[in-house]
Amino acid sequence: MGKNDMKGNEEIFSKVLRAGRRTYFFDVRATRAEDYYLTITESKKFTNEDGSFHYKKHKIYLYKEDFEGFNAILNEMTDYILDEKGEEVISDRHQSDYVSPASENEIELETPTSAKTFTDVSFDDI
Repeated sequence: MGKNDMKGNEEIFSKVLRAGRRTYFFDVRATRAEDYYLTITESKKFTNEDGSFHYKKHKIYLYKEDFEGFNAILNEMTDYILDEKGEEVISDRHQSDYVSPASENEIELETPTSAKTFTDVSFDDI
């Protein structure tokens, strides 16, 4: 590939936002005509049962002619969410308070017998 072929994807300016299992990449790139556009990439990490992991990526290309409308709607939507629900992340609050919808008897039946009995062992006894 020649130098001119790569010009269509040239990365000019980048920022990264790490958010737990998600990472957002904001990249200003140049077109072949040397105009700029924005790519926003969401990369989400998934762990397989064997411990290996993979990433799924989703990308948005945003061109200058769409900036004003995109920005106006994005600001309107984020303002609406914050006005309606505040800045507290509800899923974080519920993670520590979460109780399974099953009754306590059902939970007790599912608990292995070995987990119900506990023997206090001192390291001096070993």
